[in-house]
Amino acid sequence: MEEMKTAANEEQVKAEAPKADKKKAKKVDAELAELAKKLEAKTAECEECNDRYMRMMAEYDNFRKRSAKEKEGVWADAYSDCIAHLLPILDNLERASKSDNVEAVTKGLEMTVKAFDDAMDKMGVKEIECKTFDPNLHNAVMHVEDEQYGEGEIVEVFQKGYCKGDKVIRYAMVKVAN
Repeated sequence: MEEMKTAANEEQVKAEAPKADKKKAKKVDAELAELAKKLEAKTAECEECNDRYMRMMAEYDNFRKRSAKEKEGVWADAYSDCIAHLLPILDNLERASKSDNVEAVTKGLEMTVKAFDDAMDKMGVKEIECKTFDPNLHNAVMHVEDEQYGEGEIVEVFQKGYCKGDKVIRYAMVKVAN
């Protein structure tokens, strides 16, 4: 009798084994399908990020090229404006050089100096003030000891200096006392 029970138990275990394997297989298939969906979602997300990255890089490259072109255009425009301000001075010099009359030449030179000053004002270029020596604005080429002048006082200006805003274009060449 026990042998029958054992044989019956074995048959029952054999019958239950395929059911358990089927459940495990279904569970594994479900997990596999879920992982496949997650992989698909992550792949789509990765492609979207890559697409955004490529678009951003193309946009940056276009921005860089556009900025370089604009910078070049601004430089050319500024250069042209500067030359346009200086051309009337050249015209006055040419007129003065064609005249035989000394008074006309003198008057022409005075007009030329005035036109040059006007052009410099239009461009925002100012003459450097030369009262007290400042090494940031002046270039001292001579020094004189004289009690008549104060410490660091500029005695003579050999060459005018010019600046635009805070930038010195040319330092004033001066003689400094004491």
